[in-house]
Amino acid sequence: MRKNHLLKAFAPFFIIAALLSSCNTAKVKKAGAEEYSIIEKKYGLNDISLELSFQKGEAHNHPTMAVWLENTEGDLIQTIYVTRSIAKGYYQYGDAGDGTWLKVPGKSIRPAALPFWLHKREKLSPGQALMPSPESAVPDAYTGATPAGSFKLAALTEQKLPQRFKLLVEVNQPWDWNNYWNNNKHPGDLDYRTSAQPSLVYAVDVNLSDVMDLYYLNPVGHGSYNGSDGKLYTDLSGYTTAFKIFNQISLTIKK
Repeated sequence: MRKNHLLKAFAPFFIIAALLSSCNTAKVKKAGAEEYSIIEKKYGLNDISLELSFQKGEAHNHPTMAVWLENTEGDLIQTIYVTRSIAKGYYQYGDAGDGTWLKVPGKSIRPAALPFWLHKREKLSPGQALMPSPESAVPDAYTGATPAGSFKLAALTEQKLPQRFKLLVEVNQPWDWNNYWNNNKHPGDLDYRTSAQPSLVYAVDVNLSDVMDLYYLNPVGHGSYNGSDGKLYTDLSGYTTAFKIFNQISLTIKK
């Protein structure tokens, strides 16, 4: 095998969550290596395991993120993992309703957090709101606490994967202002103010007939600055510290 250094349909969540998925988190330590959290997501009996490794960077500070699969047409196959705060619409700092934040946990609607995933995600019904909330949350089977540092995510998917597919990660860290994405760039836009540098989207293409030893995910674009649409914007010239949330995201496939 070779090594690669380059990098909408509605799902029956209630059945999948209740019957197919399990999630376990543990700690593993290797001599001379960084400690990683281990997250396991088992949605079915697929014989192909996807194992991702997220190495935290110097700017890492409890980011929001989602991991999912798409076919070659860009249609959602399945969400694999999403951080619990956005999945439930309940954050460490709630929304005071006037553009400021409470000093206690509470509800908050943040469409700019992960807009690319939010516009693709599974929904329980065609009329369901874009944003998850405590009353209309993403099922627990798909969620997890935000890892405090580096972590590994191992997943077995709900269904057999197509021969070719794409794996994507969207990550965002609020209030990471810089000279380009500054506090005055979109005055009066409260949704933009919850995000600063918009979400970064990483991706890699996989061909199961020619599996490589290791895949590295590369940034391919960013989400909407205020969450108003689900487009992928490919100009990343204004980004700085957002690139340092993770030093590296890699994928290993085990058949």
